[in-house]
Amino acid sequence: MPLSLEDKVERLLKGEGLEVTELHFAPEPRQPVTRKNTSFAVCAVIFNSRNEVLMIQEAKTVCFGSWYLPAGRMEDGESIEETLKREVREEAGIDCQPITLLQIQEKGPSWIRFAFLAEKTGGSLKTPEEADAESLQAQWYDRESLPKNIRKRDILTLIDAGLRYRQSPWFPCLQPVGFPCDVVCQRLLLAFASSDANLENGDEERIWLLLTDDSQLPVAASVKAQTLTLTAKALVKSCMPSIHEQLSVNTCGILGVQHNGTAPGQTDGVCLNTLVLLEYNEEEEEIGLSLPPKPESAAFRWHEVTNQSLRTEILRKIQEGSVLPVQST
Repeated sequence: MPLSLEDKVERLLKGEGLEVTELHFAPEPRQPVTRKNTSFAVCAVIFNSRNEVLMIQEAKTVCFGSWYLPAGRMEDGESIEETLKREVREEAGIDCQPITLLQIQEKGPSWIRFAFLAEKTGGSLKTPEEADAESLQAQWYDRESLPKNIRKRDILTLIDAGLRYRQSPWFPCLQPVGFPCDVVCQRLLLAFASSDANLENGDEERIWLLLTDDSQLPVAASVKAQTLTLTAKALVKSCMPSIHEQLSVNTCGILGVQHNGTAPGQTDGVCLNTLVLLEYNEEEEEIGLSLPPKPESAAFRWHEVTNQSLRTEILRKIQEGSVLPVQST
């Protein structure tokens, strides 16, 4: 029995996936091929019982002797979790288990890195005597006493996010789900919330979702040479061309990650289920516009969310930021 729209939205809000059956917005789609025109990578943030973070010393010529978190690129046929476990084992000498995705870092559809908070499950740290082409050694370091020769300081925000998540998680634990995809795309939970609700008087805030003309949540192919956060903006510009400059498109974060790379060359893509908030610009809000802007394309329409629990959960995730963060570099 086909899932209802409410069921689909609920699954996405829980971090679950939905099969990608078609693209509704694809200005320049291309088939990704792992390690050729697309690079998926992982990065591991692992702490011990003393809140020390695992660091590895690099063996690569270009960064020999510097320190970094365990990280590396996906190989053909690997899942994201398999890549994580292999890289940690090769570089640090230990086995690990992912706790949750912690952040997605991206430079557009050609380079995406999945940062995990993980935990040690076995093995022992690589010693200098065990140095090889993967790394020279691994050590635990306190956040305040990290090595001075860090390869790249982008890991500092990841370490801080890991410490913060361990102390007070701000989104539920999230793992990739194994739905195959042949492109890099985003399924957009693109929401518009009314701005005229008087919450003090008990008014309930209304919320709408952008759907396709056949009542699907839009799936948009990521645009080459543009960061993923611009995908929703490109879609809004396409379906509301005359008013898009009056609108603010804000990517709140990632609800879920779908990937299954078991068929190299055919399923090397990924689908990021993404929560996006559409608002009128500040000067437009003063006019008191409380209804979503009408799409100028017949391919899209707005649907008001009347299910109270779904409406409450969408608004909570928007207002509290309880979604997986994405960092565009």
